[in-house]
Amino acid sequence: MPIEISEESGVRSLHFGTPWIQGSMRIARPWSLELEYTQHMMWPLLHFDQQDWPEQVLMIGLGSGSMLKFLYRYRPQCRMTVVEIDPQVVHAAHHHFKVPQANQRLTIEISDGVKFLEQDKTHYDLILVDGFDHNARAHKLESEPFYLSCSRHLRTHGMLACNLLTLHKSHATTKRNLLKVFENGFRLLPWCEDGNVVAVAQNSDWQQDNFKDQREAAKALRTATHLNLLPLISQIESLGL
Repeated sequence: MPIEISEESGVRSLHFGTPWIQGSMRIARPWSLELEYTQHMMWPLLHFDQQDWPEQVLMIGLGSGSMLKFLYRYRPQCRMTVVEIDPQVVHAAHHHFKVPQANQRLTIEISDGVKFLEQDKTHYDLILVDGFDHNARAHKLESEPFYLSCSRHLRTHGMLACNLLTLHKSHATTKRNLLKVFENGFRLLPWCEDGNVVAVAQNSDWQQDNFKDQREAAKALRTATHLNLLPLISQIESLGL
């Protein structure tokens, strides 16, 4: 898969041989989340006011490593495992996007995400899935068996967040697969302007949103990390999602 790097207006982006952006980094703020969908992927943080959550994170699909760097910086207690099928992507992330090398807190596996979960014995607080090929296809990473595997690997209060492409023709099938596995524990966040939508899921039913508590958590997160999820909360409330 061809790897290309572009830069425009202080933002460096990763491409898989097409104009589609697979990840971006503002060069002056390499730890921040530049793309809107990556910000939405952090929505689970609002449901846990403890700074020690998550302790164990699995990321399937590395891209430019923006979510990895965000959690690495602002959740120093967590241990992260990243699964990326293409070693070229890992090389680009290290050399162009300031992704740290593997260490005691960070494990990077060159592997297929589906096969990795089939063999893995770890349970996770947070699983982040953001894996696409150069044709913007997620293949088995949006299948019912894969979501069942994710469900089995979540801790009691664990959460799954997946990046979906709303323009992808299999999106409806992906949504059905998530519903089959997580039932009332599955929801979609508002669409992003770039065509992405984030699905979040847990093994228990969703409780009614407490927007007051979420706003307080979002304010604390903004103070600590500069990530502002208050507009996302307002969208969820106004749309009744």
